[in-house]
Amino acid sequence: MDEFIMDSYGKINLALDILYKRDDGYHEIRSIMQRIGLRDRLMFREIKEGIIIESNDPHVPLDSSNLVYKAWERLTEFTGLKRGVKISIEKNIPIAAGLAGGSSNAATTLMGLNKLWDLNLSESELVKIGSGVGADVPFCIIGGTALAEGIGDRLTKLRTFADKHILLANPGIEISTPYAYGKVKVLNSGIDIDGMIASIEEDNLRKVADKIGNIMEKPMIEEFSIIGKIKDIMLENGALGSLMSGSGSTVFGLFEDEERMEFTCKKLKEITDKVFICKTL
Repeated sequence: MDEFIMDSYGKINLALDILYKRDDGYHEIRSIMQRIGLRDRLMFREIKEGIIIESNDPHVPLDSSNLVYKAWERLTEFTGLKRGVKISIEKNIPIAAGLAGGSSNAATTLMGLNKLWDLNLSESELVKIGSGVGADVPFCIIGGTALAEGIGDRLTKLRTFADKHILLANPGIEISTPYAYGKVKVLNSGIDIDGMIASIEEDNLRKVADKIGNIMEKPMIEEFSIIGKIKDIMLENGALGSLMSGSGSTVFGLFEDEERMEFTCKKLKEITDKVFICKTL
């Protein structure tokens, strides 16, 4: 098989708390990560050597700064193979948006090369390689719903919280993860992660909506008021809960009523063109 396409799914953080800053400069977190239906598409084609990255989005880096490149590099180091690949990225997930678009592309690269090169690596082996690429990459490999601890790389799979209506709105502001972390002054905010896990186990959307929380949200709203405006529009128009995902700037809303969600989608399109309707997976 020398050419094929794979989907590369985004994620949201239903809950995110930072416990403390570690000696190595990273932050110890607890978070509930959830795969969503918003996706990029990656086409893999074998070439003689090296890696060529191309994309329909001019903002996607095509060099070694792209996590796709890093994933290819780590996999070739792990296997000792020096095979080449051309990867074409059809980008739909906003960049630097708190949806793990780059990490998802890296995860899909590892899974795609595993298939392209007939490596037969297990999921746990791919997760191990992925943890050296980026903190969100392991989750993007396993998908579903998971508790993330450590720097986000220590994962416990939960009951899958699938098939829930999600509205996403991105104001077009790119926020780097280190920047968002640097703005958080009060750690260990007491977000009820364990209560969230219990609500997910019940598959109770309303209880989950009551438990959502993100320690980074308040400082980012203080800096970028449009994040708060998007959240308010969602809550005023029928969202059971609304939250900034990850380091931002994307805001998601959890909806029970599909018609209310579609109405809110139209309202949000008056202030940003990056509005997406999808489901949890």
